[in-house]
Amino acid sequence: MTTTRLRIGTRGSPLALAQTRQLRALLAAALGLEAETLPIEVIRTTGDIIQDRPLSESGGKGLFTKELDVALIEGRIDLAVHSSKDLPTHLPPEIAIAGYLPREDVRDAWIGRNGATLDALPEGAVVGTASLRRGAQVKRLRPDVSLVLLRGNVETRLRKVESGEVDGTLLALAGLKRLGLERHATAILPIEDFLPAAGQGAIAVTKRAGDARVREALAAILDPATAAALAAERAFLTVLDGSCRTPIAAHAKLIGEEIEFHGMALRADGSAVYEARRRGPSMDAALIGDAAANEILLRLPNGVAGLT
Repeated sequence: MTTTRLRIGTRGSPLALAQTRQLRALLAAALGLEAETLPIEVIRTTGDIIQDRPLSESGGKGLFTKELDVALIEGRIDLAVHSSKDLPTHLPPEIAIAGYLPREDVRDAWIGRNGATLDALPEGAVVGTASLRRGAQVKRLRPDVSLVLLRGNVETRLRKVESGEVDGTLLALAGLKRLGLERHATAILPIEDFLPAAGQGAIAVTKRAGDARVREALAAILDPATAAALAAERAFLTVLDGSCRTPIAAHAKLIGEEIEFHGMALRADGSAVYEARRRGPSMDAALIGDAAANEILLRLPNGVAGLT
């Protein structure tokens, strides 16, 4: 099998590059190669370009993957590295998810100006986020705060907190860890209070559908437990139309041979929360996520549209 010409595509943010270098190091070690023999190609995506409005107003999660998908389809790269929570629920037919690296910590981190916690913010404080889910969860606990759009890479968002542009923000703890920036976290938020985004903490790899060469090369470094958890979470998203337009949270974990799943859909202002919990065989992970989502759908008075 020829592996020395495997080309890895990624976005160009510091976090995307850190994740890609992590995957490249693991892949090179598994194949007995020097990392430099696996070239990285940086591809700017539409999601990187749009910084002045929510992605939900511009096309949703696919804005972070479209250009990488095109590069795969055209043969300019052989695999692409993504934050799993950025993957849309429906991929082009030419693209397949090869799998996931072992998952990092799934929790959200709160970053408060001058070390202030979310609970300690003064009434009317300003919280910045680009995530409808995080915004709804903040409003659920602190309906008095104001939310503003906060886009940009991790370092940019941290600077906006430090400069006082916002009083606080939330970021994935996994991303802070991968960048060596976890010291900036004022608090690590419990999963029960801040259920994470589907896929949070996991690095996904996509490839061309049917590309056996890439599938075989990646086999030794991909994690079946993470794949089972993500199967449940992505099935939950698919039913509830998780495209950045609806506040949705989901977390699944493998316990022995079973999947334990917790899913949530929220009204955008945090005033209503609908939850479902399921547990079952890991081989039925997608069915578990699907069933939990349909349970929530039956309880929504106006369907998913009523949550926005």
